[in-house]
Amino acid sequence: MRQTEYQYLWVTASVCPETGHAEGLLSPKMNTATINRFLALFSASIPAGEHAVMVWDGAGFHTSKSLRMPENITPVRLPPYSPELNPIENLWHYLKSHFWSNRSYQGAEDLEKAALAAWQAAVLDESLMKTVCSAPYAKRATSD
Repeated sequence: MRQTEYQYLWVTASVCPETGHAEGLLSPKMNTATINRFLALFSASIPAGEHAVMVWDGAGFHTSKSLRMPENITPVRLPPYSPELNPIENLWHYLKSHFWSNRSYQGAEDLEKAALAAWQAAVLDESLMKTVCSAPYAKRATSD
């Protein structure tokens, strides 16, 4: 018998489908404290006088009473079991299919290097992110 132990690396991200701009955070765990840290960092990146709308699913760390949503971000909660409505899901599929699937890593440091390399190759490419995270349904919901 052999005990298998895993180390995890969580990638938290937001992408603006209109501009392709992305913000992200790598963390060895995912919980409300991690989400609060990400929201604080994301909030600080929003230009003064602007407001962000973030599509939000029903994950436990998204609904916790300890969650601290900054004033310049409004979450739009998705109905249960509707990941197809969340544009960020397309990013996870893209990263898995192009960079992360069917690979093994020697350790957490190699996994982190691979995550950063994928981020730099794909997510920092704003024109690619406009395509990957496109949300045509959101255009119909605006009041232009």
